[in-house]
Amino acid sequence: MELLKFEFLGKNLRLEGSMAGWQQLFWGDSLVSEIAASADDSEQRVHRFEMQQVRNASHNDAEEAIVESGAEFGAEKVVDIIECCLEVALQWQPFELNYRVLVNDQEYVSGDRNTKDIEQQVPEKPIAEKTKFSLVGLGLLAMKLLKSAKMIKVVLAGASLAAYSWFFSLQFALALLACLVFHEYGHIRAMKYFNMPTKGIYLIPFLGGLALSDGKINTRWQDVMISIMGPFFGLILSLACVVAYWITGNIFFAGLASFNALLNLFNLLPILPLDGGHILKSVTFSMNSKVGLVVCVVAAAFGVWLSYSLGLALLGFLLLIGSVEIFIEWKTRHQSHLLPLDRYGQIFSAVWYFATVASFVAIIWYFASSGDDLLGLPMKILQS
Repeated sequence: MELLKFEFLGKNLRLEGSMAGWQQLFWGDSLVSEIAASADDSEQRVHRFEMQQVRNASHNDAEEAIVESGAEFGAEKVVDIIECCLEVALQWQPFELNYRVLVNDQEYVSGDRNTKDIEQQVPEKPIAEKTKFSLVGLGLLAMKLLKSAKMIKVVLAGASLAAYSWFFSLQFALALLACLVFHEYGHIRAMKYFNMPTKGIYLIPFLGGLALSDGKINTRWQDVMISIMGPFFGLILSLACVVAYWITGNIFFAGLASFNALLNLFNLLPILPLDGGHILKSVTFSMNSKVGLVVCVVAAAFGVWLSYSLGLALLGFLLLIGSVEIFIEWKTRHQSHLLPLDRYGQIFSAVWYFATVASFVAIIWYFASSGDDLLGLPMKILQS
């Protein structure tokens, strides 16, 4: 990931590195220094490199240029060697970077960076993301192709309403769309919190909804916040419906609370590209020790065991599949450009995730115990 970038002698000096310990220093597009991976992530790293200042031999001509060391020039040119040094003290969790640049043993610039700086930065080279074939991916591709049409949101919303009304009822379709919009609005609010440009909410028939942004995330905390705010807004809606049911006794609110809980619960499964997959992947990939991974494995195993113990067979099976997928990819965490969560962020995110999951299960369980066949349907789906 990009750790540092600033103007230096006419070009950008850019430092990239990872939790594995390796660092690469670029001046423009040229690699000028590289440090291999190290198990000690607390030591100060020093990058030393040389630049050449080229000027005409004639004192009457002030023309000069600074180039990378190693270039060759004619006899009419005078080449002065500039000794450069970048000192970096880096702490990953919590993230803190202090740096100092020396030119010919004289301080050129110094400063520090923290998590907020990483969140706001725009990488010089966009990160190429791996694409997997999926219906959601096809939906995203369709969005990109049609993003110039301002009416596409209205068209997709109308198509979704018609499709759900055909299979169910108009009342159910309107309620379902309301749940989807409220969920996606949670993602939008989180994006705006991080000052990310948003494109709005798109409703895709039988695929749900999408909250799109033109911005790129730079930290795992941004990924967690944006991902979990959708289900969290969904939880607020379900709780509001529970209260409305208690006040009015209208079974419509009970059904809406229960089915909305089921919809958001599935979205929290640890399977990519679902929100739960992004959340648990960010937590797991932020752990740089095997002790942390063991804790995650034990927690995942406990979640699967608890699901089966409560008779939630489908939920337990999907939790198992998703957890295995994330743990298999754990070794690739150092290849990510995202700044990892610190220890507090890992614990807070995990507790928030499991508390939200437990809340949705409790809402479904509460209405299933009423004895109503319709309200018990979400529970039967989880037990299937």
